[in-house]
Amino acid sequence: MAGLQKILIILLVLVLVLLALVFSLNNQMAVSLNFLLFETQPHGVAVWIIMAFVIGALFGVLMTVLATVRTSVSRRTLKKRLDRAEQALEKTRAENDRTL
Repeated sequence: MAGLQKILIILLVLVLVLLALVFSLNNQMAVSLNFLLFETQPHGVAVWIIMAFVIGALFGVLMTVLATVRTSVSRRTLKKRLDRAEQALEKTRAENDRTL
C-alpha cells in the first residue's frame, strides 16, 4: 500500500512539473514588476506566477508548522496541569480515606 502511495505521489509531482513547464513555455512574455520604490528585472509571466505560488506554499507550510508547534506546547502545558490536578485529587482521596 505504501509503495502505491509513493508511486501516485511521484506521478502527481511529474504531472505538476509538466504542467508548469507547458505553462511557462506558453507565457514567455517578459514583464517587470513595479513596486513603490523599485522595479524588478523583467522575467516571464510564468516565472512570476510560479514564484508567487511557491512563496505562497512556503508561507502556508510555515504557518502550519507554527500552529502545530503552538498546539503542541499548549497540549504539553495542559497535560502537566492535568497530571498535577490528578495527583492532588489522589492525595485528597487518600487523606479522606484515612480520616474515615
